[in-house]
Amino acid sequence: MSQRKIYASHAHRQAAYRRRCQEARNRQLADKGLPPLPALPAIPGTARWRVAIANATDLLSIVTDEMETYFDDRSEQWQESEKGEDFRERLDALCEAKDVVAECSLT
Repeated sequence: MSQRKIYASHAHRQAAYRRRCQEARNRQLADKGLPPLPALPAIPGTARWRVAIANATDLLSIVTDEMETYFDDRSEQWQESEKGEDFRERLDALCEAKDVVAECSLT
């Protein structure tokens, strides 16, 4: 027993597949809080990039704040230990990364 045809032709089936793929990409962007890509690939996605950079800056700010709180809550002995110094180096690197990303913001 053969299956009932959903699409009139292979072209219609491919068009429906491309439409589903595009909708899935748009949902992924929306879930990340990014505006959709421009219709033409030659047009820069400045609005998307601006939002992505702002999100990255915000995320790095949250991480550095949490890490600073964690570091401050540890004992002075731990802070001066090798683990504490390694942690502080990572925290400083993240702070630098946050500053670099913030400087990249598109205005």
